[in-house]
Amino acid sequence: MSDQKRKLRSQAWFGTADKNGFMYRSWMKNQGFPAHQFDGKPVIGICNTWSELTPCNAHLRGVADRVKQGIYEAGGLPVEFPVFSNGESNLRPTAMMTRNLASMDVEEAIRGNPVDGVVLLVGCDKTTPALLMGAASCDVPAIVVSGGPMLNGYHKGKPVGSGTLVWRMNEQYNAGEISLDEFMAAEQSMSRSAGSCNTMGTASTMACMAESLGVTLPENAAIPAVDSRRYGLAHLSGMRAVEMVKEDLTLSKLLTREAFENAIRANAAIGGSTNAVIHLKAIAQRIGVDLTLDDWQTLGADVPTIVDLQPSGRFLMEEFYYAGGLPVVLRRLGELGLLHRGALTANGKLIWENVKDAPCHNDEVIRPLGNPLVASGGICILRGNLAPRGAVLKVSAATPELLKHRGRAVVFEDFKDYKARFADPDLDIDETSVMVLKNCGPKGYPGMAEVGNMGLPPKLLKRGITDLVRISDARMSGTAFGTVVLHVAPEAAEFGPLAAVRNGDIIELDARAGRLHLDIPDEELEARLAELRASTVAQPAGGYEGLYRRHVLQADEGCDFDFLVGCRGAAVPPHSH
Repeated sequence: MSDQKRKLRSQAWFGTADKNGFMYRSWMKNQGFPAHQFDGKPVIGICNTWSELTPCNAHLRGVADRVKQGIYEAGGLPVEFPVFSNGESNLRPTAMMTRNLASMDVEEAIRGNPVDGVVLLVGCDKTTPALLMGAASCDVPAIVVSGGPMLNGYHKGKPVGSGTLVWRMNEQYNAGEISLDEFMAAEQSMSRSAGSCNTMGTASTMACMAESLGVTLPENAAIPAVDSRRYGLAHLSGMRAVEMVKEDLTLSKLLTREAFENAIRANAAIGGSTNAVIHLKAIAQRIGVDLTLDDWQTLGADVPTIVDLQPSGRFLMEEFYYAGGLPVVLRRLGELGLLHRGALTANGKLIWENVKDAPCHNDEVIRPLGNPLVASGGICILRGNLAPRGAVLKVSAATPELLKHRGRAVVFEDFKDYKARFADPDLDIDETSVMVLKNCGPKGYPGMAEVGNMGLPPKLLKRGITDLVRISDARMSGTAFGTVVLHVAPEAAEFGPLAAVRNGDIIELDARAGRLHLDIPDEELEARLAELRASTVAQPAGGYEGLYRRHVLQADEGCDFDFLVGCRGAAVPPHSH
């Protein structure tokens, strides 16, 4: 038996001339595989999140076929397998609740099956971190292929962004500026092709994060889903997966500390979603890289946002790709000294080799460093007595005048309370108020739903008020906008200080100083929390929800399960025959 056969994991199944090898090969042959396919060829798993219930990923069957062609061409054996597809658009209460479940599915599917490397087919926002988390825990050769964004939507002759259109038109409807019929008429306009959100929402952000981390081929993040070049890239990624196995190019060689620092800075430059903070932390913990909230402040806070995309700016992912895509952003970061040029990537080259000559075709969409959309546009990390373990704010999507603000709290105890009262004409709220939403964190919702960007009360919208400071332990869709403080940790359900906020309390936000402060004495804060602990009755939960509530970590820890943190490797399990 050759050295390669001994090194391949799959040969523990297919490479023995005994009863076990007989059975493994024979069962696979019922699909029509000829005998030579098991003679030491790298077996590449295609981990597919295709699902018609995940609209962003519903075209991945076709993408998988192109990946297979590439694997065959490079001398490998492709084997496609399904994993849990957690799409945010349909899944209730939120796809975040099943991100960890999907990662467990991926991890055990890889470890327990005869695969030497994997191609991870992703799209909707939580599928990207889920598949990377699972593969990282196995530390096998892996390459990501994203499904790509939708084509631009058009409504009344103007381009509109998926998600962002909903938030804006809903506020127009609540303000009485448009009718219900006008609102509903935009429904078809928003989603006119296969693919994920075409704004710089979480799906596009995480595709950019994967490319910044070096786990994709160059240009993967921005090619539209229906562009033929998406299929060409899938083919090349399949070919490359075979070579990665031969080179033993595992994820731990790509997902280094330097790679994560590159991703943090890239997120600032693209105006990326706050969800990336949680997802990158979770991926880093799986591979053994120490990443903290403070890294986002020290590494990304002063990075200019140079991509002019909705929801922070004007354009959409189509224009971003035509302008040159993420390679241009990474090149400009490198020119500013903000890129670790020596980080290794999935194609075997250093990241700087991939991007140093990337041409920009539109300086309006990807702005020069001297003309940024926002001079310091990174994710802002806030701390104080209201968020001892941190909170986040997306500066590029906020109203500059509200980044330093002092106002009176208008408190909603949970999302149900918010829905019941926010539209009440008698709600005691004005443009100086601070909206506070509790019990929407990892354990409180559960699942930390994207409800942090609370819609403004209609009474304010009708007066022309378009933004307020909003604070919660929830998340916000990457397609949304506003001066929204999120991921407050510890969450209210864990008796973090957020739980103690009452109507009329004064809250101070100073984003530049990184401060979030509840203006009451420490003794009063502790007394309120003690009263809450004494009066709260735990709500029992069974099934996966019970598992989730017992084991999910807080937002600053990536919301992974405590028992999933770490890399468990891909040692071949014992056979059962």
